[in-house]
Amino acid sequence: MTDLKPRKMDFGFEDQDVPFCWNPENPAWSSMSNAVSFLAIGFEKMIVKLILQAKPLITDPEVAAEAAAFMRQEGHHSTAHRQHVAGLIRAYPGLQNTLDAVNGEFDLLTERTSINYRLAYTADLEATFTPVFKLMLDNEATLFAPGDDRVASLFLWHFVEEVEHRSSALIIYNSVVGNELYRMRMAASIFAHVMKSIRIACAGFNQHVPLSERKVDSMSMFARHRAKQRVLTAFAPYLTKGPMPRAFDGLNIGEQLAALKGAVLSQMPGHNPAHEKLPALADDWFTRYDAGYDCTRWYTGSDETRPLAASAEAN
Repeated sequence: MTDLKPRKMDFGFEDQDVPFCWNPENPAWSSMSNAVSFLAIGFEKMIVKLILQAKPLITDPEVAAEAAAFMRQEGHHSTAHRQHVAGLIRAYPGLQNTLDAVNGEFDLLTERTSINYRLAYTADLEATFTPVFKLMLDNEATLFAPGDDRVASLFLWHFVEEVEHRSSALIIYNSVVGNELYRMRMAASIFAHVMKSIRIACAGFNQHVPLSERKVDSMSMFARHRAKQRVLTAFAPYLTKGPMPRAFDGLNIGEQLAALKGAVLSQMPGHNPAHEKLPALADDWFTRYDAGYDCTRWYTGSDETRPLAASAEAN
């Protein structure tokens, strides 16, 4: 039976305004992670529908249990990200159109593609998460700690649960489809769709969030866009959308290359996510959650519920 634990979390985004630039020390990371929230809503809604459609095709009881727990975790993620994005939309109502456009991309995917394709989509994208999220979680002191604790805690929870269910999507794919070459062949179109959806989100940020509040050109995560903007800066600077730093500019280049290598290897036939190197923070998070700490306020919890590291510092 599966070891996954669906954990429903409430980060209280309705209680106070939700800042777009939630980590003021890294506006590019703030924008990039906000785009992840927009993507997560549509992607994880698609996963829930997909698992329900694929359920009759899953004959192994253990795989069926894994799929059910995986679906519940992803459903909880989608709900929490909806609450985060709802806070952004309250401040910037035009972002509702952006959310609708991103969700529409995944609705069309559900309508127009086969179960096999969407299982491959889920397996391919989920396979990249452990090496990529390890990079982020290993650098939590700069990416998460300086920011709004609600938003930081949302992403910490989401990312460690992605590490926890790192094998789930591939287990389901192998049970239903079982064609490694098909998954590999579909990767190009899958990641093109992912990047298209993120572009829609980032373009919406540029359109609906004033530069004074987003601080950067939200499209700066795309290398091709940065190249075009350099030309505009030289000949028509009034058309640029703001500074163009990368979210990971301050991170160790070796760690970035390791994450990139891991993402590429995750698409190869025979890849087994169970053998991935895991972020230490994931075990720390699960230990603290099981001990009853308030993981919705990872950095600012009360004396009774705040993380162990913070308690140690106070002593």
